[in-house]
Amino acid sequence: MSSAGGDWTKPAAMAIPKEGYVEYQKGDYGPVFPRTPACYGFTIIAKAKPGREAVFYEYGKRIEAALRDNPNYLAPLKLHYLKWVLFDIGNDKYFMYQGIFDTDFDKYTDDAVALFKKIGVDTVFENLEGFPEDWKTNVPAFVKFVREHHRPSFMEYGEYPYVSADEIKKALHVKQALGDMLDQMQ
Repeated sequence: MSSAGGDWTKPAAMAIPKEGYVEYQKGDYGPVFPRTPACYGFTIIAKAKPGREAVFYEYGKRIEAALRDNPNYLAPLKLHYLKWVLFDIGNDKYFMYQGIFDTDFDKYTDDAVALFKKIGVDTVFENLEGFPEDWKTNVPAFVKFVREHHRPSFMEYGEYPYVSADEIKKALHVKQALGDMLDQMQ
């Protein structure tokens, strides 16, 4: 009954210090953000370039269409969830990106840049003020932007803590197979 991080049958929470990590651990791109009961992830809040609001919505539609055409489009990122929000502060438009995934920040970043280069797409982040134009060839600049705009959470909760997306998919496949078998027996 345990996944790689603990007992998935018992909900868990983790309080995270203001720095964004419990214990300092150096990664390729700075401190390693901890694996929490919600897995790994980060939240970016950044100012959108003026006049680009429609581009964000169009980009969301492109991701939706790409996944409809190829359900494994984003699979290398080992995502659980992505959530994008546009909101106003005064007269300015801001973008919030929240991603929850199964790999640490360094691997996620490397995989995201490699994936976007491979499939020849740009990132929605290009519509944010200060995002490096050379992000596809300058991963450290990409990372610098993300880290400067990351807002660490101070508490994360998991109803089924430390369970990977692959483990969840396997459990759902078993559930479906069991249901199909029981249907055949009737």
